[in-house]
Amino acid sequence: MSTPAATRAEAVITVAKYEPAAYGEPAAGGTLSRIHVEERFSGDIEADGVVEFLQAAFADGSASFVGVERVSGTLAGREGTFVLQDQGTVAGELVSGEWFVVPGSGTGELTGLRGTGGFKANLGEGAKVWLDYWFEV
Repeated sequence: MSTPAATRAEAVITVAKYEPAAYGEPAAGGTLSRIHVEERFSGDIEADGVVEFLQAAFADGSASFVGVERVSGTLAGREGTFVLQDQGTVAGELVSGEWFVVPGSGTGELTGLRGTGGFKANLGEGAKVWLDYWFEV
């Protein structure tokens, strides 16, 4: 069985709340943090997102992170929720990463949602995001 053709959704994320909490700060090596983020998607995705990141940050300003985010709102006019699993990096002033829709996480009119995408932002600015999505039948 083949994967249906994907549709690209594009949006901008604006962060409303960013709450880091270090849980591992060794004398050498990366600082480990949990970061709670609440954000708003605007564009083809009109939704609120709540995400928990785990991050390893280093003295040179670079970092690596993973996260799980529940997105609640509309995607191309269809209402519901879904979960994204993220991974990304910080290099200089650029935050970038990839994500995918967790299979089986869609609710309401987003039941059966699948997809992959990513995000890019300069630190302190809204992220440009995309999601190439389809629905399982």
